[in-house]
Amino acid sequence: MTKRILFVCMGNICRSPAGEAVMQRFAEEFRVDVEIESAGTHGYHVGEGADARMMAAAEARGYELTSRARKITPEDLSPDRFDLVLAMDAENHSILLETAGGLMPHIRMFSDYLDDNWPSDVPDPYYGEEDGFDQVLDMLEEGCPVILQTLMGEGIFDGMFEEEQ
Repeated sequence: MTKRILFVCMGNICRSPAGEAVMQRFAEEFRVDVEIESAGTHGYHVGEGADARMMAAAEARGYELTSRARKITPEDLSPDRFDLVLAMDAENHSILLETAGGLMPHIRMFSDYLDDNWPSDVPDPYYGEEDGFDQVLDMLEEGCPVILQTLMGEGIFDGMFEEEQ
């Protein structure tokens, strides 16, 4: 059964399109049937591609960011539309819950899938230095496999990490 995941940040040009691309690669690698999209809580960049700095950082790791920015809709937040909606930070999480009309168990923080060594917010690299884009990718690469495992069950990793004889 296909699962659907929506990554959400503010403008949908840095963190969430990167989340979409990283998750897509892990889904392909682990042969998981999942559809991934991204959106923003604000419409600042609707129709635009990802930020050039995020694209460069992602491309350096072999990811291609192809999505176009869009703003979330109330329909996006229905559990019938997406199995999991992942906010990149607490501010956007609050906006999602308000838009959804209250607490919804499928609307989560991305950091829920990271251990305590990571910040609770995936930091917005837009106004920061170049290394901020790499930090976002590091967090996404750490959390995306955990998300897939949670959604699809432990079995997706069977045989993946066994030592070769």
